[in-house]
Amino acid sequence: MAEQIWNDFARLNAGERFRRQSAEMGTDVTRAIVAAAHIAPGMRVLDVACGAGEPAISLAELLRDTGEVTGVDMAAGPLEVARQRAEQRGLTNLHFQQADVHALGFRGESFDRVTSRLGVMFFGNPVQALGELRRVLRPGGRVALLVWGGLDQPYFHMTIGTILRLHPEFEIPPTARQMLQYGEAGRLTSHLTEAGFRDVHEQLHHICWDWHGTPEELWDYFRSITMPFRPLIEKVADNAEVNEAVLASMREHYDGEYVRIQAQMVIATAERS
Repeated sequence: MAEQIWNDFARLNAGERFRRQSAEMGTDVTRAIVAAAHIAPGMRVLDVACGAGEPAISLAELLRDTGEVTGVDMAAGPLEVARQRAEQRGLTNLHFQQADVHALGFRGESFDRVTSRLGVMFFGNPVQALGELRRVLRPGGRVALLVWGGLDQPYFHMTIGTILRLHPEFEIPPTARQMLQYGEAGRLTSHLTEAGFRDVHEQLHHICWDWHGTPEELWDYFRSITMPFRPLIEKVADNAEVNEAVLASMREHYDGEYVRIQAQMVIATAERS
């Protein structure tokens, strides 16, 4: 079921239509997790829930002549996009495969680093999945995870927050609550510790999440790509009042070229003993 959701045609089509803008929007987020991973020449890196390719592509470019990167995701559709992007960049040290993070098909102690950008919050059993990440790490290996903070931030204020202000009777879908679970300080640290990691560090970061385009484009993109909120968004799909209120909120952040947004993300790192 989860694989079907992330392979959703509308989502993949929106990702293709807004590929350039989406990639630019996530640039600083990718840089943040790559920096947190502390990559060194010759390393073997696993990127989990890599989706359409980041940060696996950035990691492979960093290790182009010295190391190797494997990107895994449970959804075949985004992986095909990732493969195409890697081929366009001539990255021969990057490989993708479909896999479930709860049962990774790799030998233990196979990787020097494991990364995951905006994926951990969707793991069905986080502690079990994090235990798998620990299993495939070599002793002294490092995991770097980046997840969304809470609902109380600009990107969600102007979108979901607007819907809830106009329709307080609506509830946040369970999938969205799952997506935002690590906005609770210490929760990701607790899961990493329970999975057996040591030297766990968790920090909330404010990272540029600017949209290079109009508010109308951003709202179209958000509605198509943000699957966890889809049950809520579908309730107001043809609601002119909601649409105009969302666009009015976005215009407050629009400078004529970008919708300027600071996203709140949690970055956690830990090591395997």
